[in-house]
Amino acid sequence: MTHPLVDLLVNDEQHRVLKRLTASLPDVILNDRQICDFELLVTGVFSPLKGFMTQIDCESVMDRMRLSSGELWPVPICLDISETFAATLETGQSVALRDSEGFPLGVMAVEDIWPVDPEKEALAVYGTQDPLHPGVDYLFNRSGKFYIGGSLQALNLPIHSDFRQIRLTPREVKASFARLGWKRIVGFQTRQPIHRPQFEMTIQAMRRAKANLLLLPIAGTPGPGDFDHYTRMRCYQKVAAHYPPDAHMLNLLPLAMRMAGPRDAVLHLIIGKNFGCTHFVVGHNHASPGKDGNGSLFYNSDQMSALVKEAGDEMGIEAVSFEEMVYLPFEDEFRLATEVKENQDTISFSNEDIRNRIRLGKKVPEWASFPSVVEELYRSYPSPSKQGFTIFLTGLSGAGKSTIAKVLYSKFMEIGTRPVSLLDGDIVRRNLSSELNFSREHRDINVKRIGFVAAEITKNRGIAICAPIAPYERTRRDIRTAIESHGGFFEIHVATPIAECEKRDRKGMYAKARAGLLKGFTGVDDPYEIPQTPELSIDTTHITPDAAAREILLLLSEKGFV
Repeated sequence: MTHPLVDLLVNDEQHRVLKRLTASLPDVILNDRQICDFELLVTGVFSPLKGFMTQIDCESVMDRMRLSSGELWPVPICLDISETFAATLETGQSVALRDSEGFPLGVMAVEDIWPVDPEKEALAVYGTQDPLHPGVDYLFNRSGKFYIGGSLQALNLPIHSDFRQIRLTPREVKASFARLGWKRIVGFQTRQPIHRPQFEMTIQAMRRAKANLLLLPIAGTPGPGDFDHYTRMRCYQKVAAHYPPDAHMLNLLPLAMRMAGPRDAVLHLIIGKNFGCTHFVVGHNHASPGKDGNGSLFYNSDQMSALVKEAGDEMGIEAVSFEEMVYLPFEDEFRLATEVKENQDTISFSNEDIRNRIRLGKKVPEWASFPSVVEELYRSYPSPSKQGFTIFLTGLSGAGKSTIAKVLYSKFMEIGTRPVSLLDGDIVRRNLSSELNFSREHRDINVKRIGFVAAEITKNRGIAICAPIAPYERTRRDIRTAIESHGGFFEIHVATPIAECEKRDRKGMYAKARAGLLKGFTGVDDPYEIPQTPELSIDTTHITPDAAAREILLLLSEKGFV
């Protein structure tokens, strides 16, 4: 299967016309994921797509992994919008696509509008409705309620200020191959640093395919817990010295990860083909988010191998599949697990194992990675004693959160090793959220603002002490995800029973809520969702604030943060 590369960037004359037109069109402000999709659509990475999918293509892709035209395509590339905005649109009109700053990216002809069916899409694309799957989580909790589909005309590419020399389009990469005289190219897409197992895998792939190597590291929306792409790029530059001279090329791929396992592997084959690859590496647990809620892997490696071989045969690109790469300590070499003899000792050490060791400040064995790569990772992600962290106290009004927070603030100031910020719920309301009321929506916005500020403090290696009620598990989980990419996060459930909280209520808030004079009060007529996996749970009914703070400090000491 071959098709011409799509190029949706307009010429200068069309640019002038469309730019004037955008001023009169309804605006769609694209989020990070949608901007990634837009860029890959307009530069031809997603060829043969010429825009966001219409319903007939989306349904066909979900049902049979093919566009309505019959061409192989594994995942929906759709533009989700809110239900409110969808109600203002009609098919046949156009919309202006912009980034979060209002910078015009392109114009889309709206050919279709239809409601998202998250249950169907989750099962069809991801094979699960498990909320631990990031793709499922996006569908159910982040996606707009409607899709719009239609062809694109691109005014501008998204603005990137970093690594501009290695953000080439497929057409530009192919031109580089032609200049270098490369005929056989094996692609390797990665969202992780390249450690020794991955390096050995790429070397073996080059040998098998008798090809040069195209590295396509992800610079779009990362997977949960991934290192940032700036750090990873510096790591790739360190690894470059270990490849044979003039044998590999590096090009950033602004891909929004779906983590759809086998279907994602097929998408990566298509991307590789569009970049001019003749072969493409499909590794162990390729594009998998790990384990589901039952502790089982989301995807089966055998199923993936069969699917990518069939897809590769159809597209004219050969999938170079690898099982797990293990280390043989006595032989001091890496080998495929399937090639190891029964009596040979092996060590299995994944990228996730190395990532966890880095974040915990533990030593990474020399055989597992390159010293220069490990040094770079430690520089960006220092040991817990040098990281920032957030203490997130959550519980009912009157549980004792603010008092514990004040004790902790004094203790950390006494220690004096990091700057400390206290983000109590009332303090933030006065200084950051004074315009908000106490509706469910606005209370949640207030908590999200606290989480954002805490993430910035943590990123800059300070200590953030937060003490909001934060009643909703979804919001607390989002805050955890945002903060853990920068440092430590400790959710402390101040689990004081509501009866005790009411006894302490000097302002009579609970009494007013029970009398119906105060609406939406947490614990009375609005639920408090108990944390499922807090780092610590403390009932302050029979202990002092000092004792509660001591428990938290002991936890931090055990984890190496103080």
